[in-house]
Amino acid sequence: MTSGSRPAGQGVLEGKVALITGAASGIGRATALLFGRERAAVALFDRDEAGGREVVRAIEEGGGRALFVRGDVTHDEDARRAVEGTVAGFGRLDILFNNAGIIRRDTLVESSEEDWDRVMAVNVKGVFLMSRLAVPLMARAGGGVIINTASVWGLVGGPRAAAYCASKGAVVLLTKAMAIDHGADKVRVNCICPGDTDTPMLRNEAGMLGEPMDRHMAQAADVPLRRVARPEEIAQAALYLAGDASSFVSGAPLIVDGGFVAS
Repeated sequence: MTSGSRPAGQGVLEGKVALITGAASGIGRATALLFGRERAAVALFDRDEAGGREVVRAIEEGGGRALFVRGDVTHDEDARRAVEGTVAGFGRLDILFNNAGIIRRDTLVESSEEDWDRVMAVNVKGVFLMSRLAVPLMARAGGGVIINTASVWGLVGGPRAAAYCASKGAVVLLTKAMAIDHGADKVRVNCICPGDTDTPMLRNEAGMLGEPMDRHMAQAADVPLRRVARPEEIAQAALYLAGDASSFVSGAPLIVDGGFVAS
């Protein structure tokens, strides 16, 4: 075995248990599949039961372990079922990936109160509810990792996305606050700030904006690397933050955006 290699069949997350929200599609799906390949037991939490169970099947067909919990991250009872179901199924919780998120493409004036509340509930309250349950479990077990999906639009503003930008800015600062509060418990908390990524959410934005899909995707690719990200690339960032390679990283926003913020 060469230096730096690992034994055959052993993954980066061998023996770990991960819970991923918004796991039925996009970044969550790609991350669940990657974590499964890296030998974590994966619990998927999503409202999309058909999509979630398809990902579970794919992980199991690859020799991994997975389970699905249907629910909404904005409901405390659903969040509790997801965490308790993970522990019941796999015995522990080492990694929480708060990935569920939605977007509404409106200015502040155009936003309805209902849309504003829903974006804030999914993108921010969901992180609060899930993390509030996970941190005590991780602390009692000697530590753990929480990863939050923020956005580059949580660091810089974007057009016609007022609620989304506000929510993702909140996630960035909530990540930092959690890292400070729970570092002594050996709970690391970081967030990923993706740029435009080829997910159903990105493609749905074209309809919200009334734009042709080809023009919308071309605008999304207008970054220094001249393309949008693949969900699998964001999943690799999540894997880095979940594993021991980032053992001294906490409170950090990890930008994965093809150079968008730099420009």
